[in-house]
Amino acid sequence: MTGWDISPSGVQRVLTETAKAAEGLSDTGKALQETMPSAAKSAGTIQQGGVEKSGVQGPVAAALGEFFTAYQEKLMYVAVRTSNSLDGAATATNAYVRGDLEMAAQAQANALKEPKIDLPGAGGQQGDR
Repeated sequence: MTGWDISPSGVQRVLTETAKAAEGLSDTGKALQETMPSAAKSAGTIQQGGVEKSGVQGPVAAALGEFFTAYQEKLMYVAVRTSNSLDGAATATNAYVRGDLEMAAQAQANALKEPKIDLPGAGGQQGDR
């Protein structure tokens, strides 16, 4: 491929849709953070009387804690990576548009320059010799 052909409006549409999807992912992560402790607490204990009395979590609560600990960093990674990707795509597209505008301005300036006419024998030249 010898050049780029980017549709800024198309990129903006994709970034908007991706941001909406990422927001849903973020909301899900927040909900998981808020509900996981409650779910673990409700899962029960090894001893009768609950965590408040015995202080010992049951196997389901422990498994939920392990799950959350194992995947919390991965979920954060996905969120940060998504945000960085959206920002990078927007920045690159803006640079592309600025480059197009600069090239267009340069082409327009070149088109408006006074032409230089070099006739044979004029200006001290000897024509085809």
